[in-house]
Amino acid sequence: MKAKDANKSIFMATIRMRPSLIACTMGAVAFLLVAISVGGQLIKYVAGHEYVYGLLPLANTLFNVDREQNITTLFSVFLLLCSAVLLAVIVLLKRQQQDPNLSRWAILTCGFFYLAIDEAWSFHEMLIDPVRGLLGHDNLGIFYFAWVIPAMAGVLILALFFLGFLLRLPSTTRLSFVKAGSLYLGGAVGVEMIGGRYAEAHGFENLTYQLITHVEESLEMAGIIVFIYALLRYLADQYPEVQFLIDDSQ
Repeated sequence: MKAKDANKSIFMATIRMRPSLIACTMGAVAFLLVAISVGGQLIKYVAGHEYVYGLLPLANTLFNVDREQNITTLFSVFLLLCSAVLLAVIVLLKRQQQDPNLSRWAILTCGFFYLAIDEAWSFHEMLIDPVRGLLGHDNLGIFYFAWVIPAMAGVLILALFFLGFLLRLPSTTRLSFVKAGSLYLGGAVGVEMIGGRYAEAHGFENLTYQLITHVEESLEMAGIIVFIYALLRYLADQYPEVQFLIDDSQ
């Protein structure tokens, strides 16, 4: 048996990943999901149809970006998990190098795993009522979705914490990270504040509010896709060839 094992040939398999192709594919899927959702809202509010042979309720249930736990939400969770997995791979590689920035990469990894969980279950919305209670419940304007206040404080703290780490990154990676963060936070916080102000004044069941939420979700997905592309390019530049060794020997 040992001689037989010794004569086994080893085949080196290669999986080639093209960052631009991956990002474009993710972008195309995101565009399609948003387009389906927008189409449903236009039919509902412009054409005035609520049913359309059963297709509209189905589209709203499965694709409406303003709803939770549907196909669009699952895709956003998938994007965040992809980011977290890529960050985890970088952590493993940095650990072997004993990189001084290892802790920052590890914190980013944990952060994106949390964002994926929050995207699936919307834990951040649990902050709305307590913060509204502190502010008063009337005339909140852009702070109608009051969770954005602690979110902005958290973003400021994290920005200061990661500033040195960001400056130590290669310039192309740093610029891509800034672009990704600007898109994601611009949607998740900036457009959310605009939507909150409009919802407080006009309610949720209207085309304008629905379009605002679509802009918000589109920016969030775009930001994550840009971040995934940046991580893949970083891996391509820093670690053009990564080997996975599977060894169950005792």
